[in-house]
Amino acid sequence: MVGNQSLTDGVVKTLRDQILQGELRPGARLVEGKISEQLGVSRVPVREALHLLAAEGVVTIEARKGAVVTVFSVQQVRELVEVRATLEALNAKLAARRNDPEQLAILEQILKQGNDLTGKDDLVRIAELNMAFHDALGKVAANSILQDMMRSLRERTALIFTSRDDGFITKTWQEHEAILRAVISGDGEMAALLALRHVYSAAQIDRPV
Repeated sequence: MVGNQSLTDGVVKTLRDQILQGELRPGARLVEGKISEQLGVSRVPVREALHLLAAEGVVTIEARKGAVVTVFSVQQVRELVEVRATLEALNAKLAARRNDPEQLAILEQILKQGNDLTGKDDLVRIAELNMAFHDALGKVAANSILQDMMRSLRERTALIFTSRDDGFITKTWQEHEAILRAVISGDGEMAALLALRHVYSAAQIDRPV
């Protein structure tokens, strides 16, 4: 059982990385047999991995067609971004109120690692650090319900916020730093505003007035 779970986790990571790197584009078919051959595993962990990725929203399983990399409509993108922006703003505001020196030190470390990756073609690591930054900010906010909601939403929106552009990546980490400085200073309103703007900027869509 443990072995099967380990295999499943490995397939999940491999497919998620390929999707984030753009090797598997939105709409690409994910054929169990082909994936099992490529990864040298049976179809069981592949099937389980596809269902887990479907639960995250990264993969869509269609009747009689099988699994495909999720394609978001313009409407879906707008709705997901609106919700994530609102929750990220609340997350940052609470973090500014509930200053946690230990977690803030971790955020500083993540920020440095993210800045060090600027200009390097490592989208998977950049995505991991981005997730780590927001997770650590959530720990400062100290609201477990909000953390669970945000983690699920970040997984669903991972495809929306993936870009290969160096300028975009640099800007993302500059925005992270601005949010962190506002949190450290205890300015909840500014932290919330910056977090809200950051989500719309990262999604590369206009923020509603």
